Amino acid sequence: MQKASVLLFLAWVCFIFYAGIALFTNGFLLTRLELTNYSSCQEPPGPGSLPWGSQGKPGACWMASRFSRVVLVLIDALRFDFAQPQHSHVPGEPPVSLPFLGKLSSLQRILETQPHHARLYRSQVDPPTTTMQRLKALTTGSLPTFIDAGSNFASHAIVEDNLIKQLTSAGRRVVFMGDDTWKDLFPGAFSKAFFFPSFNVRDLDTVDNGILEHLYPTMDSGEWDVLIAHFLGVDHCGHKHGPHHPEMAKKLSQMDQVIQGLVERLENDTLLVVAGDHGMTTNGDHGGDSELEVSAALFLYSPTALFPSTPPEEPEVIPQVSLVPTLALLLGLPIPFGNIGEVMAELFSGSEDSQPHSSALAQASALHLNAQQVSRFLHTYSAATQDLQAKELHQLQNLFSKASADYQWLLQSPNGAEATLPTVIAELQQFLRGARAMCIESWAHFSLSFLLLHLLAAGIPITTPGPFTVPWRAVSAWALMATQTFYSTGHQPVFPAIHWHAAFVGFPEGHGSCTWLPALLVGANTFASHLLFAVGCPLLLLWPFLCESQGLRKRQQPPGNEAEARVRPEEEEEPLMEMRLWDAPHHFYAALLQLGLKYLFVLGIQILACALAASILRRHLMVWKVFAPKFIFEAVGFIVSSVGLLLGIALVMRVDGAVSSWFRQLFLAQQR
Repeated sequence: MQKASVLLFLAWVCFIFYAGIALFTNGFLLTRLELTNYSSCQEPPGPGSLPWGSQGKPGACWMASRFSRVVLVLIDALRFDFAQPQHSHVPGEPPVSLPFLGKLSSLQRILETQPHHARLYRSQVDPPTTTMQRLKALTTGSLPTFIDAGSNFASHAIVEDNLIKQLTSAGRRVVFMGDDTWKDLFPGAFSKAFFFPSFNVRDLDTVDNGILEHLYPTMDSGEWDVLIAHFLGVDHCGHKHGPHHPEMAKKLSQMDQVIQGLVERLENDTLLVVAGDHGMTTNGDHGGDSELEVSAALFLYSPTALFPSTPPEEPEVIPQVSLVPTLALLLGLPIPFGNIGEVMAELFSGSEDSQPHSSALAQASALHLNAQQVSRFLHTYSAATQDLQAKELHQLQNLFSKASADYQWLLQSPNGAEATLPTVIAELQQFLRGARAMCIESWAHFSLSFLLLHLLAAGIPITTPGPFTVPWRAVSAWALMATQTFYSTGHQPVFPAIHWHAAFVGFPEGHGSCTWLPALLVGANTFASHLLFAVGCPLLLLWPFLCESQGLRKRQQPPGNEAEARVRPEEEEEPLMEMRLWDAPHHFYAALLQLGLKYLFVLGIQILACALAASILRRHLMVWKVFAPKFIFEAVGFIVSSVGLLLGIALVMRVDGAVSSWFRQLFLAQQR
């Protein structure tokens, strides 16, 4: 059996497994078609007249703008309890003392002194809770795919309709400062930008201090319409020290001073938005869907009254994507085409002096525009692909048709509107929430293609004749040792447990703008056990020979050949140990092929078990926290192991070729 034939056959089997993994990944993980359609002022989201507030006003689009400017302060990893107001403790109970509590005191003071001007929300984040995916959600209003988590090292430009695109199309001046992830997501979109490298999590101050150097001068210059500042110190502090470290209190106090400075400079036509893109665990990590990771803070403030009522006792919980349609309509922009968020209707109620009827009508108008946009998106998306469930889609469209008809009747019959308004608002909200729930559910489905390909690969015969056979128990134990080493070195198959500090081994000052090198270092640290055991797998062929006792072994002679054996006593000695591999090269290569197939089969059984668990429990509450990450780690581990196995077998063949050449030269020299 030729060396190249063994390697090619193993590579073909690996390819079958790779194809199966790819098919399952596309069929199971959150996947969707990214539409390139764009909303525009010239094309309303649906039939019917535009809201009464947008008619006849200069610069009005779908709805008249309520604000001319927005300051968006994005504090990376601003968990909700970092901003939550601290109430006085119950008498008799010891007060809770944590470094991060009560450090954003300016928020609590504003909420108490200006209750109609500000509101604090608990922003519910969709997993995965990595920065790049959260930025996509905060600008498009859609759901980034789960597998995009791997793109957190190297972001790619957003092709879907988004707020930044709508702002630049409307001629608004967008100024950005902070995390350089935005540079890759929105290339050339900003009228002025100050980017700072974001990957060095050991550096708590460079990005934040760079922003502060430009923030207030830019704001005072007035040469902006939308000002975005993305601070990273809180997130980096969490990665480096955790949320309970005194450094976290220091960073939050710095952010509190930033918010105070911005509030003092705000004009009446400006809205301040302070938001966290995600939370963090008790260890300061993020990426999964634990309660602490998906709970972020969202604070809104304006010098003019925003809300007709005072804040509730407990902050309202809203989906993070709800900020996208809300900001779009408040700024007089079209809602991005692929948005599935629901407008925060309370922001369209008017001031505290507004009449209840007019406030409710304004809310209904905003919700109806939002519902028209989502209905248009669902119609376009379902025409392009069959991802969405037809039955639920039909029910939602019927619900929207009824709500839209009720809304149009409400506009034409103002006398009976007061009793009908709450019903219309409830119907529109039911449609929007149902549409979002359907999209989340439909973009996570299972494909049997993986199982078919896996069974095809597993069905390849792996029993070959020959004297060099490694038992199944040895191959299984070797594969299990690779897994045991993965866990014993402190790794776990979840994203928050990744050893990100490995990216700085040998590079304490960071990597600058390079992203592939830290990704390579983290990957090598995570999957080192898979690689080392796979490369060393061919050594299992040599181990039985090393265990043999030294001494001469007699060849087995067939009956009746005793006389011939006495004539040629030099042939009585059988080659010892690994010399027998060189003595039978064809059997040796067949044994290598058999060993490689057995190892791939054991690894394939592991990933098949993960795929089955993820598919059977795909509607389980913990699917995105446990089963999907486990499958991703197992899939990447299989790819690393298979490549390592091919390299190990190629290396053994190369050594065997060199030893054989040396022996031939040695025999020729002896014959001379």
